[in-house]
Amino acid sequence: MGKRKLGILTFSDGRQRVHEELLEINQGFLDQLVKTLEETGELDLVLGSEIIHNATQAKTEAEALKCAGVDGTVLNFSIWSFPHLSVIAAENGKGPYLLLSNLNPQSPGLIAMLAAGGCLDQVGIRHDRLWGDVKDEKVLKKILSFSRAASVVNRLKGQTCGLIGGRSMGMYIGAVDTRQWQTQFGVDLEHVDQLEIVTRAEKVPESTAEKAFQWLTERVGKIEYDGKGLTPEKLKQQIRCYYATKEIIDEMGFDFVAIKCQPELSEHYVTQCLSQAFLNDPYDMDGKKEPFATGCEADLDGALTMQILKLLTDSPVLFFDLRHYDPQDDVFVFSNCGAQTTYFAGKSENPEENLKNVTFYPQTPFFYKGGGAAVQYMCAPGEMTMARLARKDGKYWMAIIQGEFISYPEEKLKETSPEWPQGFAKLSVDADELIRGLGANHLHAVYGNYVEELKDVCDKLNIDARVF
Repeated sequence: MGKRKLGILTFSDGRQRVHEELLEINQGFLDQLVKTLEETGELDLVLGSEIIHNATQAKTEAEALKCAGVDGTVLNFSIWSFPHLSVIAAENGKGPYLLLSNLNPQSPGLIAMLAAGGCLDQVGIRHDRLWGDVKDEKVLKKILSFSRAASVVNRLKGQTCGLIGGRSMGMYIGAVDTRQWQTQFGVDLEHVDQLEIVTRAEKVPESTAEKAFQWLTERVGKIEYDGKGLTPEKLKQQIRCYYATKEIIDEMGFDFVAIKCQPELSEHYVTQCLSQAFLNDPYDMDGKKEPFATGCEADLDGALTMQILKLLTDSPVLFFDLRHYDPQDDVFVFSNCGAQTTYFAGKSENPEENLKNVTFYPQTPFFYKGGGAAVQYMCAPGEMTMARLARKDGKYWMAIIQGEFISYPEEKLKETSPEWPQGFAKLSVDADELIRGLGANHLHAVYGNYVEELKDVCDKLNIDARVF
């Protein structure tokens, strides 16, 4: 996806002589800011061509950064500046905006930032504020968190989510208001019938299906054929569905999708577990690729949550249910009905390392008459963050939970649904609080701690964040 593009505009005193006298000091603080941010290796910085000290510069410099396609803009204050210049820049530039003042008691940069912030508040321009030495790790982390969140919010705008199928099994959490998505997230929604998967799957060349079948056979730890729900032909049918879905995505220009599957395809055709797993993976049967956020059971709010996490981390995202809480071990059990990205089976970019820990089990025939493989494994241990967009009385909010996946002997899988993928998690939350407070049965996870970034994303999307 490349580096996040962060704009920086620095402001000065509106009096020409004062601006010139303090130019060296102002430039020195700017140079230190740029040097520190560049050393992170995470950002592509876009700087104003000159330090702003009049209204014409404020407008033209802001417009230039906007044309450069920045993901967000830092309004930088090291000395006193006339606050109206920041308002002009913000009205003509590209947000979100972060007001930044350096740690320098000799120069009133903090005063300038507060004056500018007050003016922006009066005209209704949302912004963040940060004060301190950029070399301070806490300050630097906050700037990087801002840049990541700003990137997510801006990259969401103009994207299209593909809904393949309709509402699944009566779940309100899967259905959304397209107007609300456009106005709040800038995301469009396009519907495609599941018949497209079936029709296109029949046209996938046998050579393509066979090649992918051999690739999986050589790498997946175990494939438990039972001669009924899971046969080589059923698996190849799932493979054809995967290629059919990829074709739909490419043809329609979708940025992320939610697939219904249940009950029509799971009952009369095959489950879409293979598609769900490998679309979200950073590889497939044809080699390396970008993870593609894909929600199950037509869960659109889930798919949107996954896309936010994917844009934030550039990594695969899990889709699963909160299945059970084990009070004896104080561990939460998360599971999906047969599909989770296989990346979490080994936490490796190498498919062989992950797939050796995967077993393809036959789907439970009582619930999934169509059959197919469930992609089973136990999530590899590691720090992780879970999130979930939900709605209460039509208003969006996000649940954010930090924790870690832990390992158990394989026998532990048998306590719930042994043929399904599962994750065992220690969470920093009381079980009753979490169960009472969640707005959906589905949750979504990435490795690493992204609590602060998700709070920033919520702030910029003007939705409430609840950290459990």
